[in-house]
Amino acid sequence: MRLDHLSFAAGPDGLASTAARIGALLGTEFVDGGVHPRFGTRNMVLPLADHTYLEVVEVLDHPASDKAPFGQAVRARSALGGGWLGWVVAVDDITVAERRLGREAVVGSRHRPDGTELRWKQIGVNGLIADPQLPFFIQWDVPGELHPSFGADESFSLACLEIAGDSQRVSEWLGETVEAPLEDVKVEWAAPNGMPGIIAVQVQTPHGLVRI
Repeated sequence: MRLDHLSFAAGPDGLASTAARIGALLGTEFVDGGVHPRFGTRNMVLPLADHTYLEVVEVLDHPASDKAPFGQAVRARSALGGGWLGWVVAVDDITVAERRLGREAVVGSRHRPDGTELRWKQIGVNGLIADPQLPFFIQWDVPGELHPSFGADESFSLACLEIAGDSQRVSEWLGETVEAPLEDVKVEWAAPNGMPGIIAVQVQTPHGLVRI
């Protein structure tokens, strides 16, 4: 289990403008990630060191976004003005999470602009919707060179997650201590003052630490 990526829901200015705004703060650029046809969403991606990445995601005017939990989650966060949606941990065997949560993972896919299809299984988005401090789980079904973090500029890396929530609750959800999948990423916990979830993310850049 390891930290895979962080999701940021686009604001009222839309996907491209939101990604450009965050990229400008970091001193780099996001790339077009393509469309998630099963979820009714699309994203832009920023590869980071340590096999992680950031994504900015936007809901599409498509029936899938009304049915799929991930599309529902993105729509709801964007309706609040956008912002950090959640964090995702990668696992080698998602059946472990399936047994613990008592349901089956769903198949996800994304078509990059060059036509390449990325496939994975994921589970736990309903938990994220109910309690936004909780991550969801993903098991990739692609070779390493197709993972969205591939080709990252290693001078950009996640340094710290600031989460409003309860570390014990998250550890119970993960099935292990929350520090394990985050490895070298520091976590600062704050008592929820309203909705729990990611408050901010600190990214190490060649120009210093940037908090978003």
